[in-house]
Amino acid sequence: MAEVMERQKLVEALKAMGQLLRRHAVETTTLAGSGHPTTCLSAADIVATLFFTTLRYDVPNPDNPLNDRFVLSKGHAAPLLYAVWAEAGAFPVEHLKTLRRIDSELEGHPTPRFKWAEVATGSLGQGLSIANGMALAAKMDKLPYRVYALLGDGEVAEGGVWEAIAFASYYKLDNLTAIVDVNRLGQSAPTMLQHDLETYARRFEAFGWHPIIVDGHDVEQLMAAFEQAKTVKGKPTVILAKTIKGKGVSFLEDKEGWHGRPLPKDLAEKALAELALTEEQIALARSLKVRAPEDGVPSLPSVPEGWHRAIEFPRYELGQQVATGKPTVTG
Repeated sequence: MAEVMERQKLVEALKAMGQLLRRHAVETTTLAGSGHPTTCLSAADIVATLFFTTLRYDVPNPDNPLNDRFVLSKGHAAPLLYAVWAEAGAFPVEHLKTLRRIDSELEGHPTPRFKWAEVATGSLGQGLSIANGMALAAKMDKLPYRVYALLGDGEVAEGGVWEAIAFASYYKLDNLTAIVDVNRLGQSAPTMLQHDLETYARRFEAFGWHPIIVDGHDVEQLMAAFEQAKTVKGKPTVILAKTIKGKGVSFLEDKEGWHGRPLPKDLAEKALAELALTEEQIALARSLKVRAPEDGVPSLPSVPEGWHRAIEFPRYELGQQVATGKPTVTG
């Protein structure tokens, strides 16, 4: 009975954290006068569950080589990224109010100016390729960290994403989990597959992935999917999460025309009223902590002596003709 009570408390805490992250996204984008709140609202439960049940990360030390990696491929959901790191204790929550200010590292899309974002993800379709590199590096360096990449369903239509999907399967990146926020709505129109998760699953499976379909607003399903992903061997996992764009705000849910539009102050107040939390719920959410990696010293591969040498750049004489496919001889 005690275990059931503890699990129920965790579920309620995660639900409250999802709502708290939604509130931050609405408040900060309205204050900034720009941003993408609705895409943050759809992914809030995914991010809350990942960070506070699954991710292993030494929050004060983002350079710890044992940290799991998280790539926000749908970089326009940056307010959600900043909100979850603030709630994880990376920096004061009050600093979220500087979103998109010229003197703030909380830019409209994440860049490495923000210490907890290793890569810039402003251009859609790049994040999974980056996550592939991180996952392959972990295998080559024999490091135990896992890699998580959150994609939007709109970017999954891009060819470069499917090249990355093929790459991950070829290299058997079973330390990689992609999560697709299938919220049905793109920038200007519904996505091609909308909420047809079965077709998404068949396509990923055909490319050699292990697909898991979940309700992206059900934290228990999300927890189970993240746990299952850790047990899959020899192939990467994709969690296909059916979500609602604008989740939690009645006049935004599943509505077109709100992509990349912050709420004016009056509508933000209405939205925050719908996303209201009690002091007890906020305290419960903030009782959640990101777990640190397991103790240990990374075992890096040995490097042969003399592997490095000064890089010699090519030099050309004025008028010299060199075939572009010919190896360059340095002087």
